[in-house]
Amino acid sequence: MAYPFPALTPEQKKELSEIAQRIVANGKGILAADESVGTMGNRLQRIQVENTEENRRQFRELLFTVDTSINQSIGGVILFHETLYQKDSQGKLFRNILREKGIVVGIKNGLVPIVEPEVIPDGDHDMEHCQYVTEKVLAAVYKALNDHHVYLEGTLLKPNMVTAGHACTKKYTPEQVAMATVTALHRTIPAAVPGICFLSGGMSEEDATLNLNAINLCPLPKPWKLSFSFGRALQASALAAWSGKAANKKATQEAFMKRALANCQAARGQYVHSGSPGAASTQSLFTASYTY
Repeated sequence: MAYPFPALTPEQKKELSEIAQRIVANGKGILAADESVGTMGNRLQRIQVENTEENRRQFRELLFTVDTSINQSIGGVILFHETLYQKDSQGKLFRNILREKGIVVGIKNGLVPIVEPEVIPDGDHDMEHCQYVTEKVLAAVYKALNDHHVYLEGTLLKPNMVTAGHACTKKYTPEQVAMATVTALHRTIPAAVPGICFLSGGMSEEDATLNLNAINLCPLPKPWKLSFSFGRALQASALAAWSGKAANKKATQEAFMKRALANCQAARGQYVHSGSPGAASTQSLFTASYTY
């Protein structure tokens, strides 16, 4: 079939498709470590640590230099521009450390084209309204992608889960969130998309993991890998454990890997809630009018 527009070469398509599949293979997901200087400042302020480049570098070094088992849970890392050029204490670039672990690295849309339509949780709307809006947004997004002949097999989707607004008084179970989320996806997302990596949307670490697990256990057809692209929901416990102190390296890395493993299990529908996840992991991470 002749195309009236420039097409990707077969080699480009193959490369994009393989990268997308690597990122979400076997329960792997994305660590979104692309917080801006201002956003990192807000996080460091909560643990009473000064927002300097060195402190930002030190915390990210702890995340990136955990032992090689990190590649069992994390398939890709999104870096901030500053972080792309930062090095560990031995002078080695972070991006090279991650690549040697088999992890795909890039800055925004630097891994494969990542489509990120998000219905934010600000407000008191119920889950049903969120589902309605999410379906409208996703349908419009994929209409536009098809109009522009985007090669879907070489992309990943990073949407919100379908949840009620943060101020909604009605509470929903993970199973209800899962059914609404997968229903919305089933109605709008082509099966050609390799993976869907959910945003945590200000949920606590534990809630984000429980919802992801329920999504993967949902009985509806799921032709895509359903995984995670978490920032706050992968780092809250690690930040709390670190508190800006070098002596807390082991505790920080253990907290990070514990949550990364939990989400890897959830992406396979195998996470078991322990009943005592820790204070930091159950704390709400919602920020009104959140920007990256």
